[in-house]
Amino acid sequence: MSRTYEGRPLAHPDEDVVDQGLGFDLQTVVSRRAALRGLGLGAAALGLAACGDSSSTATTAAAAVATSSTAATSLTEIPEETAGPFPGDGSNGPDVLTQDGIVRRDITTSFGTATGTAEGVPMTLQLVVRDLAHGGRPYAGVAAYVWHCDREGRYSLYSSGVTDANYLRGVQMAGADGTVTFTSVVPACYDGRWPHVHLEVYPDLASTTDSSTLLATSQVAMPQDTCEDVYATAGYEASVANLSRVSLATDGVFGDDRAASQLPTVTGDATRGYVVTLVVGVDATTTPAAGQGPGGPPPGA
Repeated sequence: MSRTYEGRPLAHPDEDVVDQGLGFDLQTVVSRRAALRGLGLGAAALGLAACGDSSSTATTAAAAVATSSTAATSLTEIPEETAGPFPGDGSNGPDVLTQDGIVRRDITTSFGTATGTAEGVPMTLQLVVRDLAHGGRPYAGVAAYVWHCDREGRYSLYSSGVTDANYLRGVQMAGADGTVTFTSVVPACYDGRWPHVHLEVYPDLASTTDSSTLLATSQVAMPQDTCEDVYATAGYEASVANLSRVSLATDGVFGDDRAASQLPTVTGDATRGYVVTLVVGVDATTTPAAGQGPGGPPPGA
């Protein structure tokens, strides 16, 4: 029998209630609002109920959906950016997209025959993909491949010491709400680049093995205040000096507009971890122009 919550079937019955996706979280909040109105309690009581929830993830996710829905009509296409020299998608050496196990939520560990686990401050990355060719509606069914460096600034598969690892790489398919979610760690700042997460969007899971089907290639820019808090913790020491030598204005990727549409909203702290949410506008009617290009030398190589 399928698992349910408040009479609704769970979209992901093997996951916790807080991991059912933004659409489910939003419906939960709306249902509670309706119930409270029926009792004559109103918005103030709803706020108290939210404060008493055992997890703030649902509230944060629902707020992100509401914000993205309001902004859908003004959302622009996420800029095409370089995939850099360490994509792991077959365009420059290794290809994890053809391997069993790449479709996963938790990308902190290696999979298959690879070894190693990435340590660092926890980060839940939520990408809300919007279909700009159809009015900014949720882009259900698309697949997102994300990858980024570890807290030492190394890229699995490429950097010295982690060529036998494939952590911090994973694929997720967007649900009806257009959302993909990954459990990861906050990336380091390595010399010459602003802290970032790489992103490729494909039409569906089956298309991830064919780079010619790409809908978008871009990067998520980590906010400066988040980075400064994280880099004050153990394991990120090298990032402090590296971050001091770069800015969004001088970065070779984000410098043209200071990552105007690539800066996510962030909640949390360096002790409990962060929820990082970005609304990603994708237009399948345009021709992607990005691909492999400069991205800095592989740290530790």
